[in-house]
Amino acid sequence: MTVEQPPAQAAAPVAAGPAPRAGEQTRIHNIGYRGYDGPRLGRSYARRSLYSQSLRGAYGLGRSAKSKVLPMLLFVVMCLPAGIMVAVAVATKANDLPVDYTRYAIVMQAVIGLYVAAQAPQSVSRDLRFKTVPLYFSRPIETVDYVRAKFAALASALFILTAAPLLVLYVGALLAELDFTDQTTGFAQGLVSVALLSLLFAGIGLVISAVTPRRGFGVAAVIAALTISYGAVSTLQGIAFAQDSTGTVPWLGLFSPITLIDGVQTAFLGASSAFPGGYGPSAGQGALFVLVTLGAIAGCYALLMRRYRKVGL
Repeated sequence: MTVEQPPAQAAAPVAAGPAPRAGEQTRIHNIGYRGYDGPRLGRSYARRSLYSQSLRGAYGLGRSAKSKVLPMLLFVVMCLPAGIMVAVAVATKANDLPVDYTRYAIVMQAVIGLYVAAQAPQSVSRDLRFKTVPLYFSRPIETVDYVRAKFAALASALFILTAAPLLVLYVGALLAELDFTDQTTGFAQGLVSVALLSLLFAGIGLVISAVTPRRGFGVAAVIAALTISYGAVSTLQGIAFAQDSTGTVPWLGLFSPITLIDGVQTAFLGASSAFPGGYGPSAGQGALFVLVTLGAIAGCYALLMRRYRKVGL
């Protein structure tokens, strides 16, 4: 009679480790888990932190030296002409500044557009590319907090860029002993103008940049959107003016961001229009310019909310 033997079970592999030396004792450290019992700062603190970090990043602060070069250079380029104008006004004892406060941003709009094209993709494209947006939303922060912080940070950075040269002009005008009331009024009007410009340009730049995770594509798209629209509108306005169709000139200004701002400040902020022949919008047309500007800002905000509604992206 044959008795079947059960099959031998394979021995489980044992991980080989260093053998303890003579005289050594094995110790077990129970590090355990400690819950966080400190203050919980909540959504408002997270939103403020995201805003401050995004604002600092718009000027390369807290980043590498290479990241500081372009924004700081553009800031200097924005302020340098204002400093030269002030020096000339003081030296020649001029009766007025060479450029109005409301006109300065229009003249320097190419520099402003380049700044938006460089910093808007830096603000949002890297988060999309490296899939870090879900990490933001894993904290006590929601879509509306992220969008508001990014929007406010870039708008604040643009306001600093555009308001700083106006401050240089204002201080220089006071040093040149120009009329205090006129200069203060002009300075206040200029601040209102660049505040609207900062909100509009920030919204457009962020919407375009949030479409693609590729920073290079975002830079090119923002430059194209701002430059092509302004070039096309200016060309059409020039053609209309040459054909004596002056009534069409103001209406064409509704189709470009920088001409929108020009129309608003011409109608309500006492600015001289940069449109061909100086044919800016009337008060009635200016109301439409204001509505279109505010609608464009609100529309950019709504598009950003829709873009970031899905956490996974």
